[in-house]
Amino acid sequence: MGTLQQVERWSATHHPKWLVVLRVALGLSLFIKGISFLNNTIMMDQLLAGSVMSNSVDWLPLAITSAHLLGGFLIIIGLLTRWAVLFQIPILLGAVIFISRRQGITNSGSEMIFALVILILLFIFLIEGGGPISLDNYFKKHPV
Repeated sequence: MGTLQQVERWSATHHPKWLVVLRVALGLSLFIKGISFLNNTIMMDQLLAGSVMSNSVDWLPLAITSAHLLGGFLIIIGLLTRWAVLFQIPILLGAVIFISRRQGITNSGSEMIFALVILILLFIFLIEGGGPISLDNYFKKHPV
């Protein structure tokens, strides 16, 4: 049995129902953050200003916004949950390392704590998957 199958089996037997609520909250927060980036492009440009990536990649704000919107939606409904989480992790790592580091944790406008909490939740759901109440589980039980 492969490692991925072992993780799937363990996750199916140890996934409490309250984690479904936490998964939906994680997806909602990413989706809402994507909407806020979409509505306020100036905020996104300010967040990226001065980072290592800001000068070399012009498509980065669009990619981050799209990833938050699509990934957040997929996490909410529990479809391709691990893949959606996997695509969010580099974005949040970049937020923690490049952006929030220069703002500091104690600043009133800092989003460092929020980014760290989201990053921790992403790692949890990378291991746990969508859980019993998800489209991943539904399609696993009802193959097309």
